[in-house]
Amino acid sequence: MRISRSEFAAIALLAAGSVAAWLIIGSYPSYDAYYHLVWGRELFDGTVPSIGDYQAPTAHPLYILVAGILGLGFGESADRALVLVAILSLALCAWSLWRIGRAVFGRWPGIIAALLVLANLTLLLYAARAFPDLVFLALVFLAAALEAERRRRGTSVRVVLAAAGLVRPEAWVLAGIYWLWCVWPADYATGRRSLHLGLLALVLVAPVLWALFDWWAVGQPLYALTETSSLAAELGRRRGLAEVPSAFVDGLIGVLRTPMLALVVVGVGLEILRRRGKVLYVPLSLIAIGVATFVLVGVFGLSLLPRYLTIPSITLLLFGGYALAGWVELPRRGALRRGWALVAVFLVVAGGALMAGRASLFTRASDEIAFVNGVHGDLVATLDDPVVLSARRCGPVSLPNFGLVPDTRWLLNASGSEVTSRSDQLSESGVAIVFTDPKTRNRYGRADGVEVNTDSAPGGFKKIAQHGRIAAWSYCR
Repeated sequence: MRISRSEFAAIALLAAGSVAAWLIIGSYPSYDAYYHLVWGRELFDGTVPSIGDYQAPTAHPLYILVAGILGLGFGESADRALVLVAILSLALCAWSLWRIGRAVFGRWPGIIAALLVLANLTLLLYAARAFPDLVFLALVFLAAALEAERRRRGTSVRVVLAAAGLVRPEAWVLAGIYWLWCVWPADYATGRRSLHLGLLALVLVAPVLWALFDWWAVGQPLYALTETSSLAAELGRRRGLAEVPSAFVDGLIGVLRTPMLALVVVGVGLEILRRRGKVLYVPLSLIAIGVATFVLVGVFGLSLLPRYLTIPSITLLLFGGYALAGWVELPRRGALRRGWALVAVFLVVAGGALMAGRASLFTRASDEIAFVNGVHGDLVATLDDPVVLSARRCGPVSLPNFGLVPDTRWLLNASGSEVTSRSDQLSESGVAIVFTDPKTRNRYGRADGVEVNTDSAPGGFKKIAQHGRIAAWSYCR
């Protein structure tokens, strides 16, 4: 993969912009990401990661390793460092999509597609909360870019997909199909096909390592699959094959939003009419495999979450880039170029006006990040209060439910027995965390699958501290 000087400059600018965004936003990881930080610290402390804890999310082995390394290097600030990794992963995803777009439609459609990725509100929120998905997406689209620039590239693509397969199992399907793609051509001399055993080994390495990890951690090789399915049922999430059609439509709209989806439809229509795209098998394969994987998620009874459609959704942005900039590749004096350019300008103006009219979406996103940051600050202040630190000798720190358990465990460097959820087991002594304002109580004091109200402190506990939205109650036996 050759990189020109101008591209190096663009990459440096993109990296600098990512760091600047990270500093400005100042956000903290999500529930899943904090658990990976906890597990990473346990791993490097020489203990078995507690992936079987109450309502713990699916453990992604490579993300645990990344989080553990950050913990070694940055200590308590590893949570902020993990957010930076996610933001840089989004930048890598955008750069990879540009390389794919350049190979398929040309330079400018690829640039516009990359900009559409960076402007996608859903992906920005994923990055701001350090979702594991961003590392996975960056690896998948890097592999796709390598393939788009050289057909059947082989080992380098498979190595990247193997890494992606240790973040999310969807990469296993991509790896298997890519292996079939590589072995399909017959040798010209003999007419026989080679199994490419080295590539096949790379296909198997991710699922085998994941199964071995689950076996080591909880004694169940298929724990990630079986436990995710049961957790989806317990939390009441949409799942099952019957829910796939409606969840698919909602998922695409959730990731792309209706205006962007309309732009994509225009780009797809233009490509069908003109048939000018090159190496279209790469984006079409990503879309087809992504949709098929989403269907398989429904078949296996897993949660039909919108983020499972991020691969086809991001790939479709290539057609959005083609709709807005495909005219640049046409002859300069052609009528089609002028007409297409005028339509593209109209689409940009209309899209800008529509975004201005829907500015509340960005305001809500900003408010959400500010709210999460505020709750995090209150939690830190409460846990650092000397009175609370002293009361911890009486027993575990308990929260109403599992919502902020990993955050608290990370901040206190505590085990699962030292930080508990009252929706799992009632505390008879120790420190009880209680949320005092309605919004925080509704967000973190209630939870899907938890029928009993555990947001108040247990009987006999007395209030010892309050910082903002969070109060601490204590009882010593």
